[in-house]
Amino acid sequence: MNCVNINDLPKMMRPNEQGFYGVYGGSVDHPVLAAEMEKIKAAFYSIIGDIDFINEMQRLQETYVGRPSPIYHAKNLSNLTPNGAQIYLKREDLNHTGAHKINHCIGEVLLAKKMGKKKVIAETGAGQHGVALATAAALVGLECEIHMGVVDIAKEHPNVSRMKILGCNLVPVSEGAGTLKEAVDSAFGAYLQDPENTMFAIGSVVGPSPFPEMVAYFQSIVGCEARAQFKTLTGGLPNEVVACVGGGSNAIGLFSGFLDEASVRIVGVEPAGEGLDTGHHAATLTLGKPGHLQGFYCYFLQNEDGSPAAVHSIASGLDYPGVGPVHCHLKDLGRVHYETATDEETLDAFMTLSREEGIIPALESSHAVAYAIRRARELGTSGQGQSILVNLSGRGDKDIDFVIEKLGL
Repeated sequence: MNCVNINDLPKMMRPNEQGFYGVYGGSVDHPVLAAEMEKIKAAFYSIIGDIDFINEMQRLQETYVGRPSPIYHAKNLSNLTPNGAQIYLKREDLNHTGAHKINHCIGEVLLAKKMGKKKVIAETGAGQHGVALATAAALVGLECEIHMGVVDIAKEHPNVSRMKILGCNLVPVSEGAGTLKEAVDSAFGAYLQDPENTMFAIGSVVGPSPFPEMVAYFQSIVGCEARAQFKTLTGGLPNEVVACVGGGSNAIGLFSGFLDEASVRIVGVEPAGEGLDTGHHAATLTLGKPGHLQGFYCYFLQNEDGSPAAVHSIASGLDYPGVGPVHCHLKDLGRVHYETATDEETLDAFMTLSREEGIIPALESSHAVAYAIRRARELGTSGQGQSILVNLSGRGDKDIDFVIEKLGL
């Protein structure tokens, strides 16, 4: 049920030949990196037209990842607002490795193998991309190197253990804030040491071309499935679709199935952290400005001198000062609305979903759940007959120790 042809994706989420979505995105200007990016881009566009590659990817999606992931009607959560909007969950948390990240990691390692690479290298924040890439690399017999900030290593211990068990080389990054941005910088630096034998496997729809379009393509399976499943389940389309946004991969995956449907309101939820007025947040599209960041043009949170500002989110996977260029373009078009949820709202949603539905969500996904609960309450009884579809992008196994300590449970 994949969008096999990249041209089947909505036009507004496809870049031009130079890798731009409107004015956002583009190609890296580092000469060595630029040459390698062009090789990856040519290989990517070649293999996605190869029926053998498509068949192998779909076989692994079904038999290894466990796709299609189901849509679940969260009736108990919905009943918190009696006679209001109904909340549905796209259960990406049920995928092998526990999140949506495995969708593009399978594609990336198959591409790397096809290109004759010996190793994949990447960054990770919450560890979900690191675990998924280490898993996929083990499957196809590639070496794997993951760069992770020391703050996130301490916070996401279960995923750190998984990566080590899976055989990847975990590189702690202590520079700067010791979080996701620094991990990206470190991974790119290591990649430059041996680009001939290594492929950078970026973990979101960020970075220079072809990464945004490549990851979006592999994640489009989420939206393709969700659209068909929701029609089968309810006879129509949801009134709103919602996903958390850091770099933006899980969000664009879900949104891809609904961007061409004008009747569907689309909402991305960013981290308001400790509050938008505190400076301790990662609300890039809400408060950021356009500029160049790590090889591409996007909205990002900036200091007065234009350098990337320090960011904060309770969810390590959203703790990034920039965002994918496709989301910047969709914001400017007005097609997607970008809202926020605070750390406090996110923790409350984490516990509410756990105790009302028996589903422990990732803190990243809990931002989207927090918005859905808030939106249902805002609509009240006027929301009767309406539906909100949330991309539950990951499960919260990795977060439980942190949450227990944070809440004193």
